[in-house]
Amino acid sequence: MAVHVMDHPLIQHKVSVLRDVKTTSKQFRELVSEIAMLMCYEATRDLPLTDKDVQTPLATAHTKVIAGKKLAFVPILRAGLGMVDGVLTLVPNARVGHIGLYRDPDTLQPVEYYCKLPADIEHREVIVVDPMLATGGSAIDAISQIKKRGPKDIKFMCLIAAPEGVEALTKAHPDVEIYIAALDDCLNDHGYIVPGLGDAGDRIFGTK
Repeated sequence: MAVHVMDHPLIQHKVSVLRDVKTTSKQFRELVSEIAMLMCYEATRDLPLTDKDVQTPLATAHTKVIAGKKLAFVPILRAGLGMVDGVLTLVPNARVGHIGLYRDPDTLQPVEYYCKLPADIEHREVIVVDPMLATGGSAIDAISQIKKRGPKDIKFMCLIAAPEGVEALTKAHPDVEIYIAALDDCLNDHGYIVPGLGDAGDRIFGTK
């Protein structure tokens, strides 16, 4: 299992603007989508390829294309929806599943209320997306639900992570690679990432 913390200048710049309390919901949504797209480029680096001959206007080109059933993206509702457009920009033919979880404010544990995944998920590489990896509870539960369907491989992609969440996720699912745009300092007493960026769902959808 590997944890990849992105160091690309474009990602780091956009994350800085994302954190700013003055960033509007419109700007926030656009930035989340853009960062997700840039991260997806790196997270899909090891997709399997197969040979294919393509006829150009001049000759036959011996090329590479993605092999098999390709990808499925699974956002954790609701904030994960903000990352979907960005990843689909790069992989428009990917299937999209959805897992609905919310965090109990008292126990900080995830509560599942919805799960709908592609019927052929066992033939696909799955990337679970959620802007925040705080306690790790939601990511752990979502990945556990997906594993029951037997996908070929699972990765997790988030914008901001706390060390506590990374530790919990790697312990629960050591076979899942984690892609992070920024690794922050810690969680506060309410389970929020510090310095973080606030509640990603509220900032994406303008509900606060």
